[in-house]
Amino acid sequence: MRHARRRIVRRAARLAAVGGLLIGGTMVTRAVASEPADAPAAPHTLARSASGAGAGLVERLGSERTAGHWVGDDGRPVVAVTDEETAGSVRRAGATAKLVRHSMSELRSAASALRATPRVTGTAWALDYRSNEVLVRGDSTVSGSDWSRLTGVAEGIGGFVRMERVQGTFTTRLNGAQPILSTAGRCSAGFNVTDGTDDFILTAGHCGPTGSVWFGDGKGDREVGKTVSGSFPGDDFSLVEYAGGKAGDSADVVAVGDGKGVRITGVGEPAVGQRVFRSGSTSGLRDGRVTALDATVNYPEGTVTGLIETDVCAEPGDSGGPMFSEGVALGVTSGGDGDCDKGGTTFFQPLPEAMEALGVRLIVAGQEDAGQGAAASSPAPGTAAPGAAAPGAAASVPGADGRTLLARLTDRRNVGPGLLVVAGSLVALVATRWIRAEHDRKAYRQQYSATWG
Repeated sequence: MRHARRRIVRRAARLAAVGGLLIGGTMVTRAVASEPADAPAAPHTLARSASGAGAGLVERLGSERTAGHWVGDDGRPVVAVTDEETAGSVRRAGATAKLVRHSMSELRSAASALRATPRVTGTAWALDYRSNEVLVRGDSTVSGSDWSRLTGVAEGIGGFVRMERVQGTFTTRLNGAQPILSTAGRCSAGFNVTDGTDDFILTAGHCGPTGSVWFGDGKGDREVGKTVSGSFPGDDFSLVEYAGGKAGDSADVVAVGDGKGVRITGVGEPAVGQRVFRSGSTSGLRDGRVTALDATVNYPEGTVTGLIETDVCAEPGDSGGPMFSEGVALGVTSGGDGDCDKGGTTFFQPLPEAMEALGVRLIVAGQEDAGQGAAASSPAPGTAAPGAAAPGAAASVPGADGRTLLARLTDRRNVGPGLLVVAGSLVALVATRWIRAEHDRKAYRQQYSATWG
């Protein structure tokens, strides 16, 4: 009976030790696979939920009773409404209501009237939801007579069309965010997309016509790909097919400078007032706010409509670079005025419209294979190691890089508890083996002494 009890105790101890090893190993694995405690944070905002709430209210209440929505300074959704009854509906839904005179239908009608006038290069207009106006801008190239004629059109539409002269010129930002070069000039890579078979770079349409060949360096030693389709003017997007057919590792990451990148987890539409980030090969990572939607810009090359207007700066060479917020892809850089010393206005081609027209989908975080295009289940935005998002180049992300992995293994905050459990289990396992061996030796000596005594 006593020997049976000893066997049961030893067996239970061994099982407990083995279980501890499994649990400790799992804890270490989870700690290594997660982001380190001091990992650099991706640019992040909290406007997505407010934007979605505002958009839902506007869609439900209709364009005759509302005039757009935006994210307020307190982060809450604000909806412009035309009557008190609608304002009550907005407040009951938990949003802020602002009473305005003109509905969205009136604002859009005014924009249509402006589009019907003879084209004036160097002008742009957009729907300013917060002021309940259509804001018309003219750059330094617009002549006095053309500006006077456009002012007369605005006065005929009504008092809610505001005219404003700006310094600089509205130009495409030709010459994401890594640089790509061709005979047409220098642009920035935007987002990686796929049609399910081949991978592409989605960038600005004005960067180059179909057939343009792009390189990843100034010597022309590394061909990135060739432009296979696009639209400009009218829209401003194009598709560059990778020379090897695939985007490579870390295709879900866009470069933001200083050897870092931001992991993209989905695609969406911006809201006025939302904080956004833009990356380009000339000016790097910049941030600002969305100031208006459905903007029209009359570039020297032609008119582009349906753009996102922001106060983010951009410079030549930033064209096609990615705009994103909270890891969500929003658009690619089209053009604007000013620079990153003086500031200015920058316009972006919305991404959903471009992707639908091109028949592609975004390559996002969590895909097993870049060509499959399967989205992950809401992974958190993160950062990538140096070299991430270089067109066609492989790049490691935290957890796969050897030095990063070593840092996590030596970080007590991440793996300390798991290593402690593993060490304790090993000690318990060794101890049970040693106790068993000692007991067997004693039994043997007793038996030997009894036999020869």
